[in-house]
Amino acid sequence: MNKEKQQEIIDQIKKYITDNLPLSQLTDDELETRVEEITTDLTKNTYISIEEKISIVEQVYSSIRGLGLLDSIIKDDSITEVMINGHENIFIEKNGKLEKLDKQFESQRRLEDIIQRIVGFAGREVNQANPICDTRLPDGSRVNVVLPPIALCGPTVTIRKFSKEPMTIEKLISYGSITREIADKLRILVEAKFNIFISGGTGSGKTTFLNALSNFIPKDERVITIEDSAELQIVGIKNLVSLETRNANTSGVGQITIRDLIKSSLRMRPERIVVGEVRGGEALDMLQAMNTGHDGSLSTGHANSTEDMLSRLETMVLQGSAGLPLEAIRQQIASAVDIIIHLSRLRDHSRKTMEITEVVGYENGKIILNPLYVFQEDENSTLEKVSGNLIRTENKLVNDFKLKISGVKTTI
Repeated sequence: MNKEKQQEIIDQIKKYITDNLPLSQLTDDELETRVEEITTDLTKNTYISIEEKISIVEQVYSSIRGLGLLDSIIKDDSITEVMINGHENIFIEKNGKLEKLDKQFESQRRLEDIIQRIVGFAGREVNQANPICDTRLPDGSRVNVVLPPIALCGPTVTIRKFSKEPMTIEKLISYGSITREIADKLRILVEAKFNIFISGGTGSGKTTFLNALSNFIPKDERVITIEDSAELQIVGIKNLVSLETRNANTSGVGQITIRDLIKSSLRMRPERIVVGEVRGGEALDMLQAMNTGHDGSLSTGHANSTEDMLSRLETMVLQGSAGLPLEAIRQQIASAVDIIIHLSRLRDHSRKTMEITEVVGYENGKIILNPLYVFQEDENSTLEKVSGNLIRTENKLVNDFKLKISGVKTTI
């Protein structure tokens, strides 16, 4: 059966159902059963395979109670990101490459209905008064919504797909992002409660790396995770508290920011604080937490290099407290952050760990960095394919105090 004929049957079934069934009175299971019965009845004189019949039932049901076209996209594990620019333009990232789908939503109104359903899953609101919303799907996928008139091309939705299996260091090793030797070193640093900051550009794998690193945290510790939209999949830790921000309601009240959550978490007796991403004034609270006995904290931030991450941290702290002198901010950063891991998405779309650097201290108005591992391309690299490894520099770890007090005798 060709696509046109299949779509014709789907439209016919949908019209019959909306015209003849009391949809508000039917449960999801009852509706699915009725869709199956009607599909069987309407196609009894047409040759149709079992797979095609299942596909028709799923599409009809999801268009009424599900997320319509999005349901089939989200079920496809090879798709990692979805970008909807109005109801007619849908782009996906598949195997690291962007492509335009040859499908579209029935209308802008239909897309808006699906958006309301998505934000409703997490108890959030998006409307003309609050046209921007960060939320998540029930499976944990991260969603950003921007509505007209802010979005000129129509309702815009960006979905970062959620991995069904928690990211582990083993997977990062298999992907070639790091080596076994470096993974073992990182385990030691996490267990010894080094404060670690992961930097990188958009799509470089910061949250993925943070998730893998957080699973090195000893299982008997109390961990507080703080995120805009809960994404981290930390397994095996029983004493785990996950906190999520909240947007203001239509009256402009009730907003809970990352800054609020960090302040609250300090009164929850945390042994570790994991902040999904710092992007504003909450950087100051994060640094103060690291400096006041909450060692072993982990976080991420957008930056193009390790040095750029330090500059961005300075700017973010100033957003939270404009009166602080720059020297005090730099001293705060230098004493709070122990290690910066910089990630990058390279020209062949692969994600690599580019640098692991120690923050040594503050001297003569500058934060002193000590690169421990640096990515170097080898002779097998081409314009189309990047080949190389993280190479250990000759620099020794300077601040090894935390290693000594944790009883670790290995050198990093």
